[in-house]
Amino acid sequence: MRSAARAARLMAAAVGAGSGAGSGPKRPRPEPAPRIGTHDGTFHCDEVLACYLLRLLPRYRDAEVVRTRDPQRLAQCDVVVDVGGEYDPERHRYDHHQRSFTQSMRSLRPDKPWTTKLSSAGLVYCHFGTQILTGLLGQPEDGAVVTALYDKLYENFVEEIDAIDNGIAQAEGEPRYALTTTLSARVGHLNPRWNDPDQDTEAGFKRAMELVGGEFIDRLDYYHRAWLPARALVEEAVRRRFEVDASGVVLELPQGGCPWKEHVFRLEQELALPEPLQLVLFPDRGGQWRVQSVPAGPHTFQSRLPLPEPWRGVRDEALSQLTGIPGCIFVHASGFIGGNRTREGALEMARRTLAQRQEGGAQSG
Repeated sequence: MRSAARAARLMAAAVGAGSGAGSGPKRPRPEPAPRIGTHDGTFHCDEVLACYLLRLLPRYRDAEVVRTRDPQRLAQCDVVVDVGGEYDPERHRYDHHQRSFTQSMRSLRPDKPWTTKLSSAGLVYCHFGTQILTGLLGQPEDGAVVTALYDKLYENFVEEIDAIDNGIAQAEGEPRYALTTTLSARVGHLNPRWNDPDQDTEAGFKRAMELVGGEFIDRLDYYHRAWLPARALVEEAVRRRFEVDASGVVLELPQGGCPWKEHVFRLEQELALPEPLQLVLFPDRGGQWRVQSVPAGPHTFQSRLPLPEPWRGVRDEALSQLTGIPGCIFVHASGFIGGNRTREGALEMARRTLAQRQEGGAQSG
C-alpha cells in the first residue's frame, strides 16, 4: 500500500503545474524550473504520456510543459518530446517524426524483443523507464522486480501507444470490429471538437495527463501487487504438477482468480517443459472447482484440449450421469471450461478428458 500511496503522490506532482511561491523568510533565488517542450495544437496520447513520465523523475518533477512549435522556444527547453525533428538522447531531444527515424525498443536495447517503431512515449520509456519504476517502487534499478515490470508495462501499455501513433495496424487485413475505447482514442476525444467555438487545447491537455497518468499508475500497481505474485504461484504449481497427475500436463492452482495464462506460456519456455500443459484446476470463490483448458496461444480463444464434445452444454445431474462423475455442474458449450462441486470431481473430469485425447490419438494412428 505504501508503494501505491507514493505513486499517487508522484502522479499528482507529475500532473500539476510547476512549483508555486510561498511565504516565509527570504531564501536564495531558486533555479528556474526545468521545461519540457512539446508541440501545441491537437495532442495525442504519446506526447501526453511522455510528459507525464518525465514529471515522475525528480529532475523534472516541477517542470513546466511548454507547448509550442517555435524553434526558439523549444531550444530553451531542457527536454523536447514529439516535436523538433530530432532524436538526440544526449541533448534530450525525443522526436520520432523525421524520415530518418526507425528506432524500436530492440534497436536501442538489443536485449529486448519488441520491434514496433517507437513514438515519443516509447522513447522516454526506453531511456528513463527503469529510473521511473525504481523511484515509484523503491526497488533496485537492476533488480528482478523492476526488470519484469519494465518489460510488462512496455508490452502491455506503452507499445500499443507507440503503434497507434505510428499508424501500425494490430493485424493484417480488415478488422472484424472497431476498437474505439483505447487509451489513445480517449485522449483524442479530449481535444476540442472541430466545431467548438473555443479551440484552446491547454485544459484538455491537462485532463489528458490526468487520464494517462492515472491509468499508468493503476496498471503498474496491478502488475506489481497482483500479476507478479501470481507468477510465483504458477511456477510452484508447474514444479508440483506431477503430484496432481502422473501425466504432468495438469496444473492445480490453490487460489481461484489468479491470472495464470500468460505465466503458463512464459514458464513453459523458460523451464523448457517437455510437453505443453493442457488443463488447469482451481477453486472458485464459492468453494467449487473448475477445470479449464490452456488456450492454444496468448491471444486466441481456441483451446489446446477442450473438454469432450458430448459433455458440452450439459449441466448438473444430466452431466454427472453422462460422464459417470459425481458432482458435475456444467461444461461450457465451447468446451473450454467445466465445473464440479469437488476437487476430486474436477480432477476426474480432467483425467477423462486426457484419456479421450489418448484414445482419439490411438484410433487416428
